Amino acid sequence: MNTIRVILPAHLRTLARIDGEVNLELGGQVTQHSVLNALETRYPMLRGTIRDQVTQQRRPFIRFFACGQDLSHEPPDAPLPDAITNGEEPFLIVGAMAGG
Repeated sequence: MNTIRVILPAHLRTLARIDGEVNLELGGQVTQHSVLNALETRYPMLRGTIRDQVTQQRRPFIRFFACGQDLSHEPPDAPLPDAITNGEEPFLIVGAMAGG
C-alpha cells in the first residue's frame, strides 16, 4: 500500500469538508486515474467536479501537478512519479486561472 498525498483547491476542500491535504491509501500502480478513483470513492461529493463522470476526462479548468510538472495532458493511466508514490511530494489538483 502507498500513502498518496493530495492537495485540492479551496473550493473543493470546502465542498468535501476537508481541512488541509488528503492522504489516500492505494495499492497497485499509482496513476492519475487511480488517485481520482480513490478520492471520489472517499469523497463522493467530488464526483463530477474534477472530471466528467461519463467520459472520465479532466474538467477544462482543472490542472494536475506533480513534482513541479504539469501532468494535465498526460495519459490518465501513466504511472505517477516515484516521489508521489512514496509520499515525498503531493499530487496537486489546481483550479486553473483564466482571463486577461
